[in-house]
Amino acid sequence: MKHRKSKIKRQQHSLIKGLQDYLEKYISSLEYVTGVIPGEIKVSKATGENLHVKYKYETVSGAKLIAKSGTSIQEVFVITKDPGKLEKLFAELNPS
Repeated sequence: MKHRKSKIKRQQHSLIKGLQDYLEKYISSLEYVTGVIPGEIKVSKATGENLHVKYKYETVSGAKLIAKSGTSIQEVFVITKDPGKLEKLFAELNPS
């Protein structure tokens, strides 16, 4: 069964620790975002407890994000007609 809560699609994949709150606070509330689709959770060798979300690249339907928390990593696809605005937001949220 497919469900959406705050533009976030809830299907067979769960969300890594802290990602639900992050997506609701920073992504799904944006007027130019029409949907958020989380991918499967994979295990990485990296460590660290804090959630870190990074803009990866533009896709046909919007943009791809990578979320990391602890040893978990998850792709997140954001459906938007303006991925440039989303990339700019991540540049402001995560200055290098």
